[in-house]
Amino acid sequence: MQTFTTFEQLEAAVGTEIGTTDWVEITQERVNAFADATGDHQWIHVDVEKARTGPFGGTIAHGYLTLSLVPWLGSQVFGLETPGAKLNYGVNKVRFPNPLLVGSKIRAKVSINAVTDIPAGRQATIGYVIEIEGQSKPACVAETVVLLLA
Repeated sequence: MQTFTTFEQLEAAVGTEIGTTDWVEITQERVNAFADATGDHQWIHVDVEKARTGPFGGTIAHGYLTLSLVPWLGSQVFGLETPGAKLNYGVNKVRFPNPLLVGSKIRAKVSINAVTDIPAGRQATIGYVIEIEGQSKPACVAETVVLLLA
């Protein structure tokens, strides 16, 4: 894991892939818990029997479940221990190019895409590619923005 303690260290990493997480299995229990938390009980996510004959041959994870794992996955690759508070500012881009079948394993490749000055400190743009084991297309591609206050 790489820990950034200064803005200069983070800026030096711009344009580089800083690491890849271990593989983690997406279970039906996790998908069901997400469905309960969000109220999204669409059958393609939670009805195992019906989904077997559906378009994906089984249940799939919610796209937003995959996106919600980004902070946890990122914490396996890097830490931000710069001075001041760190705030999630938003997401510039998110795409879900491939359905994520329950039982599949995913991992994240993480890159530092940009670091820009803002009046209160820096704004870091972090890139994530959430790969599916054995698949050529990722489950999710996202670019998040973090405010690093001085």
